[in-house]
Amino acid sequence: MVYEIYPRSFADGDGDGVGDLAGVRSRLPYLRDLGIDAVWFTPWYASPMADGGYDVEDYRRIHPAFGDLAQAEAFIAEALALGIRTIVDIVPNHVSSRHPWFRRALAAGPGSPERERFWFRGGATPPTNWVSNFQGGTWTRTADADGTPGEWYLHLFAPEQPDLNWEHPDVRREHEDVLRFWFDRGVAGVRIDSAALLVKDPALPEVPDAPLPGRHPNTDRDGVHEIYRSWRALADGYRGTRILIGEVWMPDADRFAAYLRPDELHTAFNFDFMSREWRADQLRESIATMLAAHAPVGAPSTWVLSNHDVTRPVTRYGRADTAFAFATKRFGTPTDRELGTRRARAAALLVAALPGSLYIYQGDELGLPEVEDLPSGAREDPMHFRSGGVDPGRDGCRVPLPWTGDEPPYGFSSTSATWLPQPADWGGLTAERQAADPGSMLSLYRRAIRLRRSFESAPFAWIDAPDDVLAFARGDGLVCLANVAGRPVALPRGAELLLASSELVDDALPSDSTAWVRPAPAETPHR
Repeated sequence: MVYEIYPRSFADGDGDGVGDLAGVRSRLPYLRDLGIDAVWFTPWYASPMADGGYDVEDYRRIHPAFGDLAQAEAFIAEALALGIRTIVDIVPNHVSSRHPWFRRALAAGPGSPERERFWFRGGATPPTNWVSNFQGGTWTRTADADGTPGEWYLHLFAPEQPDLNWEHPDVRREHEDVLRFWFDRGVAGVRIDSAALLVKDPALPEVPDAPLPGRHPNTDRDGVHEIYRSWRALADGYRGTRILIGEVWMPDADRFAAYLRPDELHTAFNFDFMSREWRADQLRESIATMLAAHAPVGAPSTWVLSNHDVTRPVTRYGRADTAFAFATKRFGTPTDRELGTRRARAAALLVAALPGSLYIYQGDELGLPEVEDLPSGAREDPMHFRSGGVDPGRDGCRVPLPWTGDEPPYGFSSTSATWLPQPADWGGLTAERQAADPGSMLSLYRRAIRLRRSFESAPFAWIDAPDDVLAFARGDGLVCLANVAGRPVALPRGAELLLASSELVDDALPSDSTAWVRPAPAETPHR
């Protein structure tokens, strides 16, 4: 069970309105009481913050707003003493445009060895028509020393994030040295950002309408696996386990599983489930597909409802379209918060019952909604600006957490001027308020995580159930029922209720609810 921390928004320890390592360290008792095994930090490195820290300027230095290297090392040690391991983010596809390598490449000019670490090309027009992950083009033109137009450089994200050339030995050596730097300081593993994008076709062809497997010019090329085999060998050279976790957005289940072969990554994020509609057939298909994809390579699946890029479940599940896709995010999409909260509670119990690793994005355990009415001047996400203001971007799920009190900053900071403004109606969602309420979202998460320990290694088996109900067993000790039907559903006869996302009605599980029960003997017809 891994808890994702977006450090700018978790807790502020120095009173400047921005979250930091001192704030996270002060909340270690909260993380301990939640019951998680590890924390994953999104980038805490020196960065201009053009993309929330994913434009890294220096991997060996902590961003001054968050603290310093000594504080990072102190956190790693203090968390480990509480049984919580630390995972850090690695962003290998690109660096910041203020990274020393890129600044030297600009200064050195066309044809220089310094430019070979990146993708520089000449010409009067952009070398390709590739589309950025942040919308718009993927090439930005430089200026020569005399001010005339110069070469173009590739960036699959924002212009402030130039792509690295992974054919260059310096790039490979540097990243392996960065892994050693953090492994030597006690981190338990790394989460690899945009893990499928590193290798490009040097011929730079256009993207075909339907690229064959491994033939896309900049995504999921076969050469990427050699890189991760090298990283795995490095990680395996350390005493204990150093895990490699990939961010792999991959619709092809077999191509996805290839990253998880025994000599490559340990796990990769399963985004398929998170992207599905709140429909029993969709959720059942996703679970079955992902478990089947992981089985041949012997890797555990991962389950996640959101992250620092994705619309929060309370908002997403209250909409007419409950699926998630970046391309469909728009301002003014109506949502039913009560319905979304009920479904988010049900989804939390559903994923917690599945075999594999569970990831929790900070604030989901508090049932925070997406903040959709941020002032336009407060928004920072390049996805919003590069869409021409059509896409609301990802700032809405990055608003600072509410800890105590009835008004902003809710104990997040000693100043009310937080880097993103908090809603005025979050007083009922604070961690302090919810810890005292046995029916709160936080209490549900804490109880689920505690109970999960008793069956986390138990085998999985589907159970016969109506089409609009998901039902499965974990060994002989637990049955999970997720009712996605529009009517109440009876629990198995003689079963003992362990935990439910909603109160039962006449001993039946209401719609949009999940229950964990201990079955009566010989009452689990597996299939």
